[in-house]
Amino acid sequence: MLTIKSLNQFYGGSHTLWDVDMTVPTGSITCLMGRNGMGKTTLLKSVMGLLATQSGSIEYEGAELRGVAAERRAPLGIGFVPQGREIFSQLTVEENLRIGLPILNSGRKDKTKNIPEHIFEMFPVLKQMLKRRGGDLSGGQQQQLAIGRALIIEPRFLILDEPTEGIQPNIVFEIGEVIRKLNREQGLTVLLVEQKLPFARRVATEFRIIDKGRLVVGGQISELSDELVKHHLTV
Repeated sequence: MLTIKSLNQFYGGSHTLWDVDMTVPTGSITCLMGRNGMGKTTLLKSVMGLLATQSGSIEYEGAELRGVAAERRAPLGIGFVPQGREIFSQLTVEENLRIGLPILNSGRKDKTKNIPEHIFEMFPVLKQMLKRRGGDLSGGQQQQLAIGRALIIEPRFLILDEPTEGIQPNIVFEIGEVIRKLNREQGLTVLLVEQKLPFARRVATEFRIIDKGRLVVGGQISELSDELVKHHLTV
């Protein structure tokens, strides 16, 4: 699904990503892990075209993404849930969700004006709060809204940056179940950054660890040993 080769990225004179090689297999749930400030969010933003990269390759379904404008990546079937959610706080839940409809309709002959019902089946609270402003929702509800907005476009590849950050445990569990269900039933490929080890081990099928801008280890989630956790993830 996604193949990154020899990717380098700079913030001004600071070299942040160093020759990163990484794959996200089609049909996987791949968890990108690492201590704070190691380059996880930078890598996701580079994939989404929100940050310029110096050199290397980012291939999505065999096609090069570098050079493709950021706004053209969602229509390719890539959904993105950024860290901090970035919902529109002054818009209602319905208005936030409707933002994705033009992208959904761009690839369909049968244009729809309605939010797909399966979004509300996954996150019933969004239907209950359809007319509430996004900024009035709790943190967990805002995260469900951000994920629902990304799913509106019916992506084949979903990228989530710390989807459980600052969220109550029951909603963390619900989000994990939604991700697993979409992967299992619809074949959705997922790349997520996650700090909570129990969540990663329950949800992910693969892991990748980044340290100081370099990818240092990866494999099946069953291979994420206590020794690797201690060496690369423990603060």
